Amino acid sequence: MRRETGRSRSNDLNLVKGTVAGLIGGLVASWTMNQFQAAWSKAAEGFEKPHGAQSMQPSQGGEPAESTENKEEQDDATVKIAKAVSEGVFGHKLKESEEKPAGAAVHYAFGSATGLLYGAAAEIAPQVTSGLGLPFGVAFWMVADEAVVPLLGLSKGSTEYPLSTHVYALTSHMVYGLTAEVTRRAVRNIL
Repeated sequence: MRRETGRSRSNDLNLVKGTVAGLIGGLVASWTMNQFQAAWSKAAEGFEKPHGAQSMQPSQGGEPAESTENKEEQDDATVKIAKAVSEGVFGHKLKESEEKPAGAAVHYAFGSATGLLYGAAAEIAPQVTSGLGLPFGVAFWMVADEAVVPLLGLSKGSTEYPLSTHVYALTSHMVYGLTAEVTRRAVRNIL
């Protein structure tokens, strides 16, 4: 019996280490994903803006003033979530100047939380780390961008976007998955 307790503590400690490594991996991956999206968007200026849970924040320059209805339609999912949380939890309507930072906070919180779950899953079922995190990134894209975000009304339906938008979102999530795994693995080896 004593032996099982020691083994259980070791497993619990490994799970804690895995979740910490995953959290850090998710945070680094969220930042990397933002950098990748900024570079992609700069290279592809003029094309339709992507959608989804982790899409870029609304662009800032060169756009004509728009009605509130059009602006709501243009906000990405992270800004919509930030507005809902701010109003629903804190009773505060975000000012326009607060929207981008609040959307970024949602992006980093969601990316970090997803990384934390990934880190825990890696300790319980190490096969989830196969493919250097790329399958994880693909699964994350399919669940978040292609299913949940449209179902929650945070974006148009997936079929309403051109193929290029899906490629952008998929590639972004593959960057996230790869970065999350490489970082998680490095941190986990230290812990």
